[in-house]
Amino acid sequence: MNNQYCKVGSVTPITSVNQAASVLEVMHNNFMEKAASVAGKDTQLGEFFNRKAQSIKKILESL
Repeated sequence: MNNQYCKVGSVTPITSVNQAASVLEVMHNNFMEKAASVAGKDTQLGEFFNRKAQSIKKILESL
């Protein structure tokens, strides 16, 4: 068996604004979908996801 090296917790830096914007858009959409999926079940969790989506949207608008 060959040894495999895994960098757990390693982070790839975002080097351009275009990459940052696309990553943030995906994150925003994911939080919005999560908020919609728990809308009738758990209001606190839905509010949390909405707040996260709003904060990401503010960051996107500032770019």
